[in-house]
Amino acid sequence: MNSIGLIEMTSIAAGMQAADIMLKTASVELILSRTICSGKYMVLVGGDVAEVESAVDAAASKIDFAVIDTFVIPNVHKDIFPALSGHSNVELLEALGILESFSVASLIEGSDAAVKAANVRIIEIRLAMALGGKAFCTITGEVGAVTSAVEAGAHLISEKGLLVNKVVIPHPRRELLSEMI
Repeated sequence: MNSIGLIEMTSIAAGMQAADIMLKTASVELILSRTICSGKYMVLVGGDVAEVESAVDAAASKIDFAVIDTFVIPNVHKDIFPALSGHSNVELLEALGILESFSVASLIEGSDAAVKAANVRIIEIRLAMALGGKAFCTITGEVGAVTSAVEAGAHLISEKGLLVNKVVIPHPRRELLSEMI
């Protein structure tokens, strides 16, 4: 699996319908299909780039009235999956970077852009549950690298008009790490 695609919907029923359309349209693997806060629904699939694009496009075009956001990320960074599941192995907090978005889709895209832009590690990607539909990610590394990564991710999220906030904390207290994961 070298590509992932996501559709974020305003409707739970439309989200379930989108998942079915995506799976029937292309040869993709269902990674995640679930409700998220504020009554939204997300579907994340993986596979070859062309198949993922076909699946996302088919669902988005058939249920366009309920689409909040979509993406297809070819060559997704390997650290995205552990961060989504909350299983990153970060034990030392250097500088702390935080990206916060109004949508799940833009946050995952921003996280991928951030980790590809600089030598950083993603601590966690948290998606919309108990967050009022928002999403955020945390990253760590040297101050300059974290700053570059946060700027790259924030730029992508801002282009969609969905950036809530971005923060770089140069020397965070170590207690913050235990509170994050």
